[in-house]
Amino acid sequence: MAEDARSALVFGARNLGRAIVETLSGAGWKVAGVARSDQTLEGVAALGALAIRADVTDPGSVGAALEQASAAHGPVDLVVNAASAYGGPRSGPFGGGPLAEAAPDAFDAWAAAPPRAAFSFLSATSRFLVAQGRAGTIVQVTGGSARRAMPGRGLWAAGAFGVRALTQAAALELRERGIQVALLIVDAGIEPLTGAREGTDTAALADPHEIAQAVRFLGDQGARAATHELQLTPLGERWVP
Repeated sequence: MAEDARSALVFGARNLGRAIVETLSGAGWKVAGVARSDQTLEGVAALGALAIRADVTDPGSVGAALEQASAAHGPVDLVVNAASAYGGPRSGPFGGGPLAEAAPDAFDAWAAAPPRAAFSFLSATSRFLVAQGRAGTIVQVTGGSARRAMPGRGLWAAGAFGVRALTQAAALELRERGIQVALLIVDAGIEPLTGAREGTDTAALADPHEIAQAVRFLGDQGARAATHELQLTPLGERWVP
């Protein structure tokens, strides 16, 4: 690997994050993958990447992971949050259910947890990249509910809207420092790297490796071609302008 290879840190390295680690490593990046489980960390190490145990919902843990990646690989050029951050048990209907029927604890799991995790990730990563004093890219991954609400999934959309707002704020705050912040909206279910999603047409699912190529595209962009929001929708999935 070339000494001047760029460095990336990927949070949530189990499914989509693992595909991102694999894609960037294959393109010559020095990559670290972050997870909490031993099994996922073993998978990261098997790809030849640096495995780091950290919790994206804890700003201190995020900062420590960035410091560890920097100590191993040099300045960090790309930081990606592909972690699922819904908190606690999610009983009841997917997305929280109709507002008139949703339980109070459903709000915490579906609406409060995602923006809280995004805040932890974006705030700690922003501080770190500003302190580095050089250009870099931050990518926050979210779902299609960041674009619109659906009946019975208002709580889910509220969480995704919060993630979008925080990412936009970070993009506005860091532009003048040469740091690109992008929201990557995957407007579909994501195909598992292993196994299958029962009852779902594969053509309607996003391929994690193709999403990873989109992350690489964002990481390769220069200051004169910054992208702050990118939406991916498989042709087999319904697209709503």
